[in-house]
Amino acid sequence: MGAEPPTEGGPLVTIVETREQLTAGALLEEHLQHHLETIEALRDRLPDITAWGERLADRLLHGQRLLAAGNGGSAAEAQHLTAELVGRFDGERRPFSAISLHAESSSLTAIGNDYGYDQVFARQVLAHARAGDVVMLFSTSGTSPNLLAAAEAARKVGAATWALTGSGPNALCLACDEHIALPGTGAAVQEAQLVVLHLLCRVFDARVHAHDAGAPPSATSGSCGSLLEGGRS
Repeated sequence: MGAEPPTEGGPLVTIVETREQLTAGALLEEHLQHHLETIEALRDRLPDITAWGERLADRLLHGQRLLAAGNGGSAAEAQHLTAELVGRFDGERRPFSAISLHAESSSLTAIGNDYGYDQVFARQVLAHARAGDVVMLFSTSGTSPNLLAAAEAARKVGAATWALTGSGPNALCLACDEHIALPGTGAAVQEAQLVVLHLLCRVFDARVHAHDAGAPPSATSGSCGSLLEGGRS
């Protein structure tokens, strides 16, 4: 038998891997670009975020409650926010009442089984929300039927409804009292929503600390303007 010919698979595999790496690099650059564009768009919404943070603090300081809900990654965002309020964000303060509606698995599955998945949040809103509470709904599409039903249920009990969504206008924005709609792709929107809830928590904490120190409410006004330059480890 003659000598084995040079293996052709090696160079070909190397070429394919290089192309895949280039493609992955381009995809990552695209992802980062979408992320940065969506984050930059937050600057136009800082007054709204500031207002939400201050009014959420005012309501919870007077004994009201936050109920938050979302699906999938947005559920994680909702639970992140409630954890910051029940626990703490970036410094010591008192705990506040905040419930993430997807986190109670027995209620969620029981309601879904008996009434349908569209009602898994709405029925909990009817059970837990009272007039003056805040129901905050997280979504990238703004079209989830169970979130739309939750907004309707909140209206029945007199709770305020806030929607944090992707590009608007969308059905959830129209169904809620107030909304912040962020431009961008699904992943970029979810990443920006995390920044929004951290900004909201910074304003919330500043309002609570000012209240506890006896400072006038105006002491925290406009405090969100430089928060995009700040961060939290």
